[in-house]
Amino acid sequence: MRSKIRVVGAIIEKDGRYLITQRAPAASLPLLWEFPGGRVEEGESDEAALARELEEELDVAVRVGNRVVHVQHAYASYDIDFCVYRCEIRAGAVHNVRAHDHRWVRPDELDQYEFPAADEKTVARLLGIAESA
Repeated sequence: MRSKIRVVGAIIEKDGRYLITQRAPAASLPLLWEFPGGRVEEGESDEAALARELEEELDVAVRVGNRVVHVQHAYASYDIDFCVYRCEIRAGAVHNVRAHDHRWVRPDELDQYEFPAADEKTVARLLGIAESA
């Protein structure tokens, strides 16, 4: 039986730019860019997992808002159930605690960064949302 992993990500916008983070060189899918977030632990809500992950990775406290994207993706050895929420930084400044790097990018710059396949679907939907806003 294939494992299914529930993952959450954050869409954080500031001055028309979105926060993306780079995976560590030793992580799975090394050095690819993604929306910050991570795995939902057993018994944890999406919102609690996202707040925990952003504090651990970037040293920021966030308010988790509405879910904006839900995608499912099959990688070679596991399936991802990926939900992305609009978030707002309430406290702290972004530091690369567990993220390798981070950038604030305009929607039209996102195609200059390489994302994992599940995030690529999210980028496409995000661009659709941004263009229709």
